[in-house]
Amino acid sequence: MTVNDAGTRASQSAAHETHRVTNQPPPRVGVNEYLDNIPLQEYLRSIGDADKTGEAGVTGALEATGAVVGSAQFQDDARLAHKNPPVLHTHNKYGQRIDEVEYHPSYHRIMSQAVAAGAHTSAWEHPGRGANAVRAAQFMLFAQVEPGHACPISMSHAAVESLHHAPEIAGEWLPRLFSRSYEPSLSPGKPGALFGMAMTEKQGGSDVRANTTRAAPYGDGFMLTGHKWFCSAPMSDAFLVLAQEDAGLGCFLVPRVLPDGARNPFMIQRLKDKAGNRSNASSEVEFLDTRGWRIGEAGRGVRAIMGMVGQTRLDCVLGTTAGMRQSVAEAVWHARHRSAFGAHLIDQPAMTNVLADLALEAEAATAVSLRLARAFDNDGGPTELAFRRLATAVTKYWVCKRGPNHAYEAMECLGGNGYIEDFPLAMRYREQPVMAIWEGTGNVIALDVLRAMAIEPETVDAFFADLRLASGANPIFDDFAVRLQEQLAPIRRAPHEFAGQARNVVERMALALQASLLLRFAPAAVSDAFVASRLGADRSFNYGNLPASSDLAGILERA
Repeated sequence: MTVNDAGTRASQSAAHETHRVTNQPPPRVGVNEYLDNIPLQEYLRSIGDADKTGEAGVTGALEATGAVVGSAQFQDDARLAHKNPPVLHTHNKYGQRIDEVEYHPSYHRIMSQAVAAGAHTSAWEHPGRGANAVRAAQFMLFAQVEPGHACPISMSHAAVESLHHAPEIAGEWLPRLFSRSYEPSLSPGKPGALFGMAMTEKQGGSDVRANTTRAAPYGDGFMLTGHKWFCSAPMSDAFLVLAQEDAGLGCFLVPRVLPDGARNPFMIQRLKDKAGNRSNASSEVEFLDTRGWRIGEAGRGVRAIMGMVGQTRLDCVLGTTAGMRQSVAEAVWHARHRSAFGAHLIDQPAMTNVLADLALEAEAATAVSLRLARAFDNDGGPTELAFRRLATAVTKYWVCKRGPNHAYEAMECLGGNGYIEDFPLAMRYREQPVMAIWEGTGNVIALDVLRAMAIEPETVDAFFADLRLASGANPIFDDFAVRLQEQLAPIRRAPHEFAGQARNVVERMALALQASLLLRFAPAAVSDAFVASRLGADRSFNYGNLPASSDLAGILERA
């Protein structure tokens, strides 16, 4: 052997050692996202009140979904759907206007699985006690891994409430919405259908009263002319659209395919280039002699569509909660398998506190999500309706506000890997802000809470009745609830005078609701830490500041 040969072999050996991968966590695949999510399982039954008589069937269906979304195939489809965003085709090769959006096959596989599992409309298809909690769990499991497709899934669920304002139209469309069949093409007569929504315009945004799209009577319906600045999931089969008619702002059902099989004019001007939510197409659309049919009374379009808005606000909470769960699962997985300075990261005190705090936030969001879902069941009576009206807005504001920073902190737990697109938390970091924007930004939601307190006083009574169910469980909570009620008294009389403090008020209401649920249904390790860190005198909302008295191991056992 020559000297050169020996040197070559030595360098090859060194290179081999250099590229031997150690101290990296294994891929988090082949897991069951339902069985691994202890808070979701527990609160589905205790808070969501899932029907005990059908518990075995409910559990089996959710276990099946948990295995699907935890599989390597589903995770790969989620990655591909975001790497290959939708593409707009305004015309075909012959120059004919088609206004179609092409999605990657991975997106269609995900959609098909979510529809087959009933993540869209199962709560309407099989209503009753706990139906919305079960549907919420299905929705969260799918949204945990791939959030973009959740937009049309959510809007299809939400459209059902508005369609009830038009029984004849509902009779035609509801069987298709309840179908478990997914067919992505715009073909006439297909058994399944998905719905979208088009409300906002360039000049108005959240102020839909400023809309200029017009609806003129035509035949048995209306002809719409105008534009929409945001229209998500434009390949949906039908949309609920706000447009001005002689009596005021009306709500109209606009199908993509007309009853005779012809395409309804639905001109997609462009797809939005969004910061996140890239697997879902959001678009600007133009209506020109576009057919529509009124939902609800003339000039009462806001009333007709608000049922849909309320349902999608709930799904914004569910989607944010699902993202928090993904963030916690990925961060804890990494920390359990990665060592530094002689110990696993999860056993390093500073990291233990951060992870436990992230898990605590996700668990509180899960608890309140299922409480809200339970309030949407059809057996609650006036008190539940009043609670739902206020608590949905309160929770939508706070949980969705917490989402982005939660995602960032979890991403940091992975170090450099968290910032790399090969790992899912970079996608999640981009995804969470949209939930705080959709269906009402922070100010819109906070002011809506003040308005509800002033004109629907029964909502405040129902809200505090729910809080009182936890009275006596913790003195910090009791004192916080008393002071909150005192703070709200003058606001209920003159809400317009307190608009500048709306966010502070809603934040305190949201924290009180989360704390009350955890005190009633969570282990002491969880509820005590939440109350001390979120309601106590030294409360801090920067993750990793749980008090020394907290049972961090007890919290993390559930993560």
